[in-house]
Amino acid sequence: MKPKRILFLLFSLVFFGAQAALCQDAPQTLDANKASPKLSLDEVIDRVERRYAATGFEARFFQVSTITAMDITDTASGRIFVKRPGMMRWEYQKPEPQTIITDGNTLWIYRPEDQQVLIGKAPDFFRNGKGAGFLADIRLLRNKFYITLSNELQNDSYLLKLLPIEQTLDISLIHLLISTKTFDIVRIVTYNAYDDKTSIELNNIQFHQNLDDALFTFKIPEGAEVLHLDE
Repeated sequence: MKPKRILFLLFSLVFFGAQAALCQDAPQTLDANKASPKLSLDEVIDRVERRYAATGFEARFFQVSTITAMDITDTASGRIFVKRPGMMRWEYQKPEPQTIITDGNTLWIYRPEDQQVLIGKAPDFFRNGKGAGFLADIRLLRNKFYITLSNELQNDSYLLKLLPIEQTLDISLIHLLISTKTFDIVRIVTYNAYDDKTSIELNNIQFHQNLDDALFTFKIPEGAEVLHLDE
């Protein structure tokens, strides 16, 4: 794998995290003609929590990531599977196959075209909600972030702005768009101090009570090169 692509994978696909307030491309203005949301912040979060009370869910995703310092803007798409608590599987199908899997303890990143597996400790990459870790435990929204609700709607969605309670170098701002009809999380947008931005749109969301745990473990293929992220 080319070094530039390794760095892009780690910063964009695993962290897609954030360290600054609004960057240049942040959605700073909303349509003033939209009606103000009728629900309070607590009511919106309550309904999101009830919506994600199922054991797990799957969805299609479309991702746009920009790393300014490396002059890279990339798009990707695929499927995501999530199971509480802490288990996720991101199957990137385009532009090239790759899979990010965590069982809550171990992180695997597998690129079949390179026959290469990167292994790390999941808490190092997903703690405090980074790497969209809150999708695998929606309670992290209240526990780990200061949350505000925009006074106006954006594309028929509530806009939540999340600032981490614990200041770290990994996350400083996340925008969540919540469907006013279903209370699904339909878009996650993160920013960082380097003017990097990652936007992930989720659609075709299906909730499940019995997702197989086997989706969230990984058996290293014979002959694959193994690299450890903490070395």
